[in-house]
Amino acid sequence: AMALSLLMYPVLKSLALQLHSAVTGSYISGTHSIAFINCLNEEIAKDIARGIMDKKLAACVNILPKTSALYFWKGEIEESTEILLLVKTRTSKIGELSNYVRSIHPFEIPEIISLPIDQGNPLYFKWIEESIPRD
Repeated sequence: AMALSLLMYPVLKSLALQLHSAVTGSYISGTHSIAFINCLNEEIAKDIARGIMDKKLAACVNILPKTSALYFWKGEIEESTEILLLVKTRTSKIGELSNYVRSIHPFEIPEIISLPIDQGNPLYFKWIEESIPRD
């Protein structure tokens, strides 16, 4: 019984937070995330962004223009230009988003980093919720 209680704690906590949010209309910090994905060029960035949207893994993907990058690769300092994707999604979709991007990204080790959203416009979060199906 104790082990079952410990295993059920995350599920029960999540349900309690969702109920609290529904009753009070408050935002649960970390429910949504922004993922950062770097791409080699604009064509690849648009293809990845379109795939993300087609699979309903995000409510919005911003494609930011060229950025300069300096990084270590195989022991050497490399320099390149990249296109940055900002992906707004449910935190629960980050694993699926990461798996999808890794499956199609041309980089050997694509950058896929996510940060939970702490606060923001409640109406924007509602729009994200309506745009992305629940798990």
